[in-house]
Amino acid sequence: MAKKNVNEMSFLDHLEDLRWHLIRICLAVVIVATLAFIFSRFIFEDIIFAPLDMSFPTYEFLCRGATYIGVDTTFCNEEVPMMIQNRTMAGQFSADIWTAILGGFVISFPYVIYQLWKFISPGLHENERKHSRGFIIISSLLFFLGVLFGYYIVTPLSINFLANYNVADLVDNQIDISSYIALVRSSALASGLIFELPIIIYFFTRIGLVTPEILKKYRKYALVVVLILSAIITPPDIVSQIIVAIPILVLYQVSIYISKIVVRNQKRKEAQNV
Repeated sequence: MAKKNVNEMSFLDHLEDLRWHLIRICLAVVIVATLAFIFSRFIFEDIIFAPLDMSFPTYEFLCRGATYIGVDTTFCNEEVPMMIQNRTMAGQFSADIWTAILGGFVISFPYVIYQLWKFISPGLHENERKHSRGFIIISSLLFFLGVLFGYYIVTPLSINFLANYNVADLVDNQIDISSYIALVRSSALASGLIFELPIIIYFFTRIGLVTPEILKKYRKYALVVVLILSAIITPPDIVSQIIVAIPILVLYQVSIYISKIVVRNQKRKEAQNV
């Protein structure tokens, strides 16, 4: 059966089309999540719990930097002063399941973007659809860069700060596994989504919600928002917030440049049609 032209599709047809795209996305996530569940021991021991080992690359790098400038730091400690424990009967099983689902989403992200693009692309012009491959690659690359940034920068900074923070020597850090995984998950996923800022600005510029002038005008307010976001996804120490804020500010500046290109191309097309 031939597929209907997008202009001939009713609202219910669009909903049916969206339903099948969402079904494909869910199937992809479930398949990858199943594989992640099979290799869960590797994922937990070599990925999830890796930042608890002081041989983690981030700790070694920061320790060498602090030693070079002669500053004492907890990054040079022999171990992270905290212990992971489970307090509920199904705690470890639930952690395994949800970690597998998250891993399924992260690894399947390019396919998720592809299916979403397949849904919206029929409403675009032919020349716009030609750039779909580049859009999928760039958005996936930004997302994975954000996840890596969250895992290698935000997560170890948060763990090091919170594990070494104590109100009294009498209190030990015995952290529940769900709390620890929530920190790793939120750090990686939030960073991955934040790194999609240039893509979001691209679409907002296309539909006229933002312009380069607006982005420049509200740059100082954006700085405040960036610092608030940095404070949310990092521990409340100024060094960690600055480390996280820098790439976000760079992404904001890149977004301004992308917005300029979009507006320039739109004006060029309008001039050609006159």
